[in-house]
Amino acid sequence: MASISQVRNIGISAHIDSGKTTLTERILYYTGKIHRIEEVRGKSGVGAKMDSMELEREKGITIQSAATYCTWKDNVINIIDTPGHVDFTIEVERALRVLDAAILVLCGVSGVQSQSITVDRQMRRYKIPRIAFINKLDRSGADPFRVIKQLREKLGHNAHAITMPIGAEHDYQGTIDLTNMKAYYFDGDNGENIREEAIPEALKERAESLRHDLIEAMADFDDAIAEKFLEEKPVSTEELRKAIRKSTIALQFIPVMMGSAFKNKGVQLLLDGIGYYLPDPTEVTNVAHDQDNNEAKVVLESRSDKPLVMLAFKLEDGRYGQLTYTRLYQGKLSKGDVIHNSTNGKKIRVSRLVRMHADEMHDIDSAEAGDICAMFGVDCASGDTFTDGTVRYTMTSMHVPDAVISLAVWPKDKAGAGNFSKALNRFTREDPTFRVHRDEESAQTIISGMGELHLDIYMERIKREYGCEVQNGQPQVAYRETVSQRADFVYTHKKQTGGSGQFAKIGGYIEPLPSDAVETFEFVDDIKGGAIPREFIPACEKGFREQVKTGTLIGFPVVGVRVVINDGASHPVDSSEMAFKICAMAAFREAYPQGRPVILEPIMKLGCEAPTEFQGGVMGLINQRRGIITGTQSNDSFVQIEAEVPLSAMFGFSTDLRSGTQGKGEFTMEFLKYAPVPRQISDELIKAYQAKRAEERK
Repeated sequence: MASISQVRNIGISAHIDSGKTTLTERILYYTGKIHRIEEVRGKSGVGAKMDSMELEREKGITIQSAATYCTWKDNVINIIDTPGHVDFTIEVERALRVLDAAILVLCGVSGVQSQSITVDRQMRRYKIPRIAFINKLDRSGADPFRVIKQLREKLGHNAHAITMPIGAEHDYQGTIDLTNMKAYYFDGDNGENIREEAIPEALKERAESLRHDLIEAMADFDDAIAEKFLEEKPVSTEELRKAIRKSTIALQFIPVMMGSAFKNKGVQLLLDGIGYYLPDPTEVTNVAHDQDNNEAKVVLESRSDKPLVMLAFKLEDGRYGQLTYTRLYQGKLSKGDVIHNSTNGKKIRVSRLVRMHADEMHDIDSAEAGDICAMFGVDCASGDTFTDGTVRYTMTSMHVPDAVISLAVWPKDKAGAGNFSKALNRFTREDPTFRVHRDEESAQTIISGMGELHLDIYMERIKREYGCEVQNGQPQVAYRETVSQRADFVYTHKKQTGGSGQFAKIGGYIEPLPSDAVETFEFVDDIKGGAIPREFIPACEKGFREQVKTGTLIGFPVVGVRVVINDGASHPVDSSEMAFKICAMAAFREAYPQGRPVILEPIMKLGCEAPTEFQGGVMGLINQRRGIITGTQSNDSFVQIEAEVPLSAMFGFSTDLRSGTQGKGEFTMEFLKYAPVPRQISDELIKAYQAKRAEERK
């Protein structure tokens, strides 16, 4: 077992298609974990090691974060490869929550893109030191120095190159390390033979200028280097690397390395850089809350002789039970140990402990502080903290973004209903951003998530992993109905069937409630002189309340209505509670059409944020969806737009907003009020409802 100072827990994050999985594949090859390189979209059909899900191999994207470990020189590196697509942002979120450092991969051509900004924001949230790796330098149009400029301007980082390329685009040959001023070439079929040479004469001046800039940047963090810089004395490789490490861990500096993972160039230098510049678990501050001491903050020490504290950060329900990915912050865990779940107080025996290598499991007997491992057959939730029982600490949970899109789903045939609910239960446990609820009004199962791709992937997984075909439709919008004017009624209910019959007579009117009314239905008893006996008044109210549950226009509840009864008649033998209830229901049905009923739709309060250059386009999108813009506000390079928009017009908005703002637009939505539907839409809804009723009657 390596000492803790040689352990590195890193994540690889980036915008979609920047080459994260390709880079991880090369790292595994050079560290001897795999013996042949497979491409993400390779012709062999095998796919990259880290994309173990069939869907990932087909689509050429990463859907789930995958964990692995490897050894490079003296260091043990635990790696989590995360998805780049914004819909799977929770996978990046939970990986960064438990990692000590990260590699931010950037494309040499595209540079800083929308998802790079999101990932960088997540890294800042968890205070993650990082190395930027500019990839794809073999592609035409690649310019690493333009990307460094974007890192400074778009992300506001103090970023400097610590390596530079030899050649560019199709002529890209190798990398110069600016800390020791040596040139490296990567020979052999897969770049496994590293050749160290002197810097080519043509690049010497450029390399010296970049090293001078790097030393100047380090002079701010190291007094000895500052002194040498002012006196123009040489700075040793050792001193320079030490200063880069110190400033990187302090989140004051980002070292920029470069290469081409696909062309097998520069990856070994990055592996060296992980050891040189990124922190080991003891150099990162991790805080827990002591539940026995008013949730006081406790700084955890990465030592194996301390009480055990570990966090379950990801769950996977496999064929053989639940696999729980954990990060040990303190103490030691061995197979057979009994651990305590601080969140619910349960005791659990650890029967099997494994290290993950993508979808393979390697059994281990124990793990120590700083390790990332997985437990089998432990029932817990994502975000639970485990201890050895001597302390009651809990770790802070991760940030879970709100769902932005919903869909109604149902199994294609009744036989699949069991598997359908099993799948939904499993996915909601695994993914906190995937939510399921049942809409009582429409009796539909509604799933919500981070985007249309997110929900598409889950529907595809239900089909493949559970053999259950799923159908989906737009979720049913919760419309309402109301009356717009007063309507009088006088209704007599008579039924004679031999013996005692049924008789009830009710007179009165219905009218709209004032717009500021708190109640959605009001019943007023205005009967004088006992026209209707007192004992039958509650039955009348019951009948009216029953009837407003279903309006006659489109079958949705009637709201904002007052019913007043002021006249009636009864029969000493034939009147009963049932007769008056039925009479009240019929009286309401008769008066309702005279009240000029209208359909109401839910209006949402929309908050939209996008870069200023897309302001016109975003406003156009909102106007197309019958939105009314209520305010705009600009700050720096972003504009915030507030609007009131009908919910029924908002389906597909997330996709339109992303495509119209190059993925940079974000929005939030909450219920505001009900408002009448425009005439044309109202006619369409009534027509559809009548057609549906006619179909049901057949």
